[in-house]
Amino acid sequence: MCGIVGYIGSNDTKEILLKGLEKLEYRGYDSAGIAVKNDDGVSVFKEKGRIADLRSVVDFSVNANIGIGHTRWATHGEPSQVNAHPHQSTTSRFTLVHNGVIENYAQLKREHLADVNLVSETDTEIIVQLIEKFVKEGLETEAAFAKALKELKGSYAIALLDNQNEDTIFVAKNKSPLLVGLGDDFNVIASDAMAMLQVTDEYVELMDKEMVIVTKDSITIKTLAGETVARDSFKAEIDASDIEKGTYPHYMLKEIDEQPAVMRKIVQAYQNEEGELSIAKDTLDAVNAADRIYIIACGTSYHAGLVGKEYLEKTAKIPTEVHVASEFVYNTPLLSEKPLFIFISQSGETADSRAVLVHIKELGHPALTLTNVAGSTLSREANHTLLLHAGPEIAVASTKAYTAQIAVLAILAEAAGKAKGFEMKFDLVQEMGIVANAIQTLTDDKEAFEQIARDFLSTTRNAFFIGRSMDYHVVQEAALKLKEISYIQAEGFAGGELKHGTIALIEDGTPVVALATQENVNLSIRGNVKEVAARGANTCTISMKGLEEEGDSYVIPHVHELLAPLVSVVPTQLIAYYAALHRDCDVDKPRNLAKSVTVE
Repeated sequence: MCGIVGYIGSNDTKEILLKGLEKLEYRGYDSAGIAVKNDDGVSVFKEKGRIADLRSVVDFSVNANIGIGHTRWATHGEPSQVNAHPHQSTTSRFTLVHNGVIENYAQLKREHLADVNLVSETDTEIIVQLIEKFVKEGLETEAAFAKALKELKGSYAIALLDNQNEDTIFVAKNKSPLLVGLGDDFNVIASDAMAMLQVTDEYVELMDKEMVIVTKDSITIKTLAGETVARDSFKAEIDASDIEKGTYPHYMLKEIDEQPAVMRKIVQAYQNEEGELSIAKDTLDAVNAADRIYIIACGTSYHAGLVGKEYLEKTAKIPTEVHVASEFVYNTPLLSEKPLFIFISQSGETADSRAVLVHIKELGHPALTLTNVAGSTLSREANHTLLLHAGPEIAVASTKAYTAQIAVLAILAEAAGKAKGFEMKFDLVQEMGIVANAIQTLTDDKEAFEQIARDFLSTTRNAFFIGRSMDYHVVQEAALKLKEISYIQAEGFAGGELKHGTIALIEDGTPVVALATQENVNLSIRGNVKEVAARGANTCTISMKGLEEEGDSYVIPHVHELLAPLVSVVPTQLIAYYAALHRDCDVDKPRNLAKSVTVE
């Protein structure tokens, strides 16, 4: 969960690297650093904190046209200036940045570096010291780099400078994302194309266990066995304006507001020439050939999967299970005879999900990925991909990707059901238009949700969200959003479970937010609200028009109740946003979290 950039060319590299890191700060922001090289050697600047803190220590009088940079989310060693990347070998000949986790770093230290005085607590320093050791033993840099890579177990994206090689950056990847960007008289590297859109939109993707020799005029991709690999470049179809905040104070608020447009864009992307929603035939065949679907996801994507299960079972009549990726890979359940695995990931780089994908591919099972990033690892390695079309999501707390995931799952379920000959009970294209309008109504009423946040969450240390049926899935996401960015201890519960233990935590003033959008359980959730109110809770009920009652805090526009999660989540996103804002929290970059979870 870190970001890497690099530049080699004819221009001064410092500002290019710093701007690139600013675009990647959502991937990690507890420390950052750059290393730049010129005829006088390598200069390293690094600092605990954000890119702004790094800028304050960079000597801008140092001119250099080769450099690498890194923004960190700590995995080994606390956030500090010493543990920040880049790391250098003992003689300072080699300088390296790394994203990932080296699982056997302790073993490598014992077997190869027992006599080396390590200065940091990181697994990364092991890599750079190992390279220097192999060079001292007589290998050239490229051979030493390859030998070190063969020793590593785990995930890595690496960029290496050799102070005695003035025109090369050595690059490698395994499991962690990394791209090489092509330019006129320069080349770059980046964890994400958006980091270097400032200079190029042409990129070459790297595969696992490949290394690349990057100069300003060429790139050479090799396997660890030394075989040269030819690969075409691709154009990164990202609008630079999509990754700017514009007039918004935070990316999160911008991304919440983009959700109506995302709903319309998804419908447009999946419509055929007749105006009907359509999924590629090979994907539909794979879905309908399955006797059971296993949805694999983490965090917000897991919550979207819970809603997707309802769609796949109710609309396509396919039994569906939803699993947390990090548990599934180590505790695989008994599988059906003809399973299909659906992986849901905003970034398409989620390490826990990829571990499951690798495992099920070894078993010979087909996979479908839902992701926001074309060409991402999960997309590339699955048999089928459905894109979310949500546009870049920068805020750590996911909003528009969540609703996009649900929307695409609804389209998939409808298409699969139609292919099986099931009669659809409503026109999804029309209903999605109603959903988009409803979300727009909510995002235009921000003041109401800011007031709810003030009234219910301004001073509390904890909060509960309750719902039943589809609303239960949404309140789990609502609770996650609140605790992610406001640091309020929040939990989402099935309303009927309160009496089985949780209600013991209710005391005078405890905030309890209830969702009421499902007609068949409306009276039941109302009873649960009364139960907690009788015990002193400060209750806030958000209902859907047609089910509202006197005293409800907010009534959302009516939509088809199967699609209610797309709409009912929006008030909870805005409430979380304003709760965090009024508690002076960093909305876009909450503590201890990073956007793309690329380590297990």
